Amino acid sequence: MDKLLIRGGAPLNGEIYASGAKNSALPILAASLLADSPLKVGNLPHLNDVTTMLELLGSMGVEVMLSDEMEVQVDTSNIQNLNARYELVKTMRASILVLGPLLARFQQASVALPGGCAIGSRPVNLHIEAMQAMGAEVSIVEGNIKAKVDGRLKGAKIIFEPVSVTGTENVIMAASLAEGVTTIENAAREPEVIDLANCLIQMGANIKGAGTDIITIEGVDRLEGATFSVMPDRVEVGTYLTAVAMTGGLVKIKSAKPKYLSSVILKLEDCGAIINQGEDWVEIKMDASRPQAISLTTGPYPSFPTDMQAQFVSLNSIAKGNSTVTETVFENRFMHVQEIARMGGNIALKGNTAVIEGINKLKGAPVMATDLRASASLVLAGLVAEGDTTIDRIYHIDRGYERIEEKLKILGADIERIS
Repeated sequence: MDKLLIRGGAPLNGEIYASGAKNSALPILAASLLADSPLKVGNLPHLNDVTTMLELLGSMGVEVMLSDEMEVQVDTSNIQNLNARYELVKTMRASILVLGPLLARFQQASVALPGGCAIGSRPVNLHIEAMQAMGAEVSIVEGNIKAKVDGRLKGAKIIFEPVSVTGTENVIMAASLAEGVTTIENAAREPEVIDLANCLIQMGANIKGAGTDIITIEGVDRLEGATFSVMPDRVEVGTYLTAVAMTGGLVKIKSAKPKYLSSVILKLEDCGAIINQGEDWVEIKMDASRPQAISLTTGPYPSFPTDMQAQFVSLNSIAKGNSTVTETVFENRFMHVQEIARMGGNIALKGNTAVIEGINKLKGAPVMATDLRASASLVLAGLVAEGDTTIDRIYHIDRGYERIEEKLKILGADIERIS
């Protein structure tokens, strides 16, 4: 099993390009099930989760082809079965996103209860209740969500409590081919939801309000293929910016959309970083030997993203001063704390809050990744630690970061993948 070996202490300098957003790519690939002609998707990140989604579509009989322009063309005209099997969905919670499209276009679906990172309760009941509100019969049989509808799904008023990103995306896709108008209240406002809506609109959908907490979808009779490019990964960009705030240096990230990172950028500036940005690039300069401690609370977009919480716990562990990091989205997303503590971090958990006393230097140690963003926080800790850090179970990081060790090497980090 692969590991990452990091020899800490080197500042980061140079330029890299942002990859496409996994959290945008996965629902857009699922949306291909709605189209009666091929959908071409560009800027897909080369990640295990994306590969798994393509394998899942392929297992249904969907034709997947890679074009000369490195676009993936997805053709669902010869789909053969409507089952998302457990062996393909067990590692990826986003597999639930095929439920709505299958129901809307084919009037039935069987989706194994999904897996993914063990970071707390992410219930599928929101998806099930939404499909039932739109007229589907849904049951759970032997670990599979079985759903069917007599005729087309019907437009409905859906109120999410709590707000759900994948729930919002599933309903947007299902409603695009439903009969009548669907309104989603307390909808997720994440940029990835906007990206999915923009792709569906290019396919012929009638969607208004994406990016606000009320989204209205008027169903159409059919959707056709289109050509669409996935947005940059804001969490990847935020992770590299945080790395520079910890190590020092000067880094420019191209093909980025910093307007979607405002909450993270404000916190980094509070830490002492100097940030310049344009429409599609962002640059960070950090001269201070250590960042200033910064407290934060996670929340749905546009609040501070839960997917950046672990990275800021890592930053605060070597910052000047004390801080608190409060997690409000997932109740079990502090598994990285005990690993950072192995490197000398002084962190105490009190309920859903990490209380952090910044120290001057972390010490390299063997650590283990427990989920995707936790693994990123350990990479960041290793970059500033004294000595060698070995990170085990990095298959987690390969689910969400494209060639992380190659990009960090370009910036001057001493990092390598070992067996």
